[in-house]
Amino acid sequence: MDKKNALRAGALAAGTTLMMLLMSSPALAVTRDDGDDPGQPLSMGATLGLYVVLPLVIFGIIAGLVMVLDKSDKAKLVNTKAKAKA
Repeated sequence: MDKKNALRAGALAAGTTLMMLLMSSPALAVTRDDGDDPGQPLSMGATLGLYVVLPLVIFGIIAGLVMVLDKSDKAKLVNTKAKAKA
C-alpha cells in the first residue's frame, strides 16, 4: 500500500469517526427513569481492583495453568535441525 492510499484511508477513517461523533445524541443519563435504583458508588481502589487487577490475576492464573499443564514434547520443540538427506 503506497503512501497516497494510506493517507486517503486515514483521512476517510478520521472523517467517518468525526461525523459519527457529531451526529450522535447524548446518552441522556442525567435524567432518572422510573424503576432506577442505583447502588453505592465504587471507591477508586475498588474500581481499579475490579477492572484492572482482577482481570490481570485471572489472566495470570490461566497462563500459569497452561504452562504447567503443557503436554508437548520438549525435545521436539528444542531440536530444530533439519534431518533431510541430500
